[in-house]
Amino acid sequence: MAKHAKKRKKAKSIFIFLILAIIGYGIYYVSNHKEELKQAMIDMTGEVQIKPLKIVDQFSKTRPIAVMINNNHQAWPHAGLDDAYITYEIIAEGGITRLMAIFKDKETAKIGSVRSSRPYFLDYALENDAIYVHFGWSEDAKADIKTLGIDNINGLTDESVFWRDTSLKKAREHTAFTSMEKINQYAKEKGYNRDTNKKLLLNYSVDEIDLSEREDAIKAEKVYMRYSKYTNSSYEYDSENKNYKRFMSGTSHVDAITGRQYTYKNVIITPIKNRSYDSYGRQKLDNIGQGEGYFITNGYAIPITWSKESRSSQTVYKDKNNEEIKVNDGTTFIQITPIGEEIKIEGNEQ
Repeated sequence: MAKHAKKRKKAKSIFIFLILAIIGYGIYYVSNHKEELKQAMIDMTGEVQIKPLKIVDQFSKTRPIAVMINNNHQAWPHAGLDDAYITYEIIAEGGITRLMAIFKDKETAKIGSVRSSRPYFLDYALENDAIYVHFGWSEDAKADIKTLGIDNINGLTDESVFWRDTSLKKAREHTAFTSMEKINQYAKEKGYNRDTNKKLLLNYSVDEIDLSEREDAIKAEKVYMRYSKYTNSSYEYDSENKNYKRFMSGTSHVDAITGRQYTYKNVIITPIKNRSYDSYGRQKLDNIGQGEGYFITNGYAIPITWSKESRSSQTVYKDKNNEEIKVNDGTTFIQITPIGEEIKIEGNEQ
């Protein structure tokens, strides 16, 4: 009897040892393969995918940075926009547009030139939960930044974050630049929250999105949008590299540092009603609500709808089946154009 008890005790000890060994190995494996395991997780909300994205780290909780970019023709060329994963273009006073570039986990050394804030750009900074960088503001934008509690960096009061590039031989308002190092250092000193719990604005696909088989798809090898007599934007599809070369008012949109033309994997066009509200021609934008537009990638376009419930809520883009669109893993340009201005999407002439 004692002999059997001894055997059972020994067997139990071996069993416990094996369990502890398995647990120990599991802890060791997890601690040494965190990234592989994290990338293998499938989040039912679609926020985490099997493969890592190239354009942005979908696992990073770092807050994005939104920088207002001067788009007066006299300010060209721009610097640093090739590091932005999303860029917006919206009409401003005088028929000129302004851009807002969204960066995440970048070390861009020169960004700009930087220009002043307008109220509706705040809505798109908010939807990305971004720290907002600008050089000056309209009175309405100034009031909204305070009321909405937006973490911002303003060149009028935070001069240490910016410098003037006098070598450009341009008017002073076209010479303000900044860097990610300066932005991040100042944000840290101000005690701005550096993390975000907001999901990425767009649903990126690690697998190539091909719109060509959809019945609502049209060829999109040339894309043109008119903002005003002063400004238009256009794209030409590069089938070899599967991206869109960007042009501004017929001129190649190139980077001042690299000299390379900016290219984009995805283009989203959403015509939205705008109107002047003062003698200076400053604009209001009817961007809370819903409307129609286009999603363009890999040489094809499909009609979409957009909806935005509030200033801080994220714009949702859906296809004709009422399903939220997935975009390709690459840079995206969001063209918010004035309703009634010309938009042309066409294939190359054979």
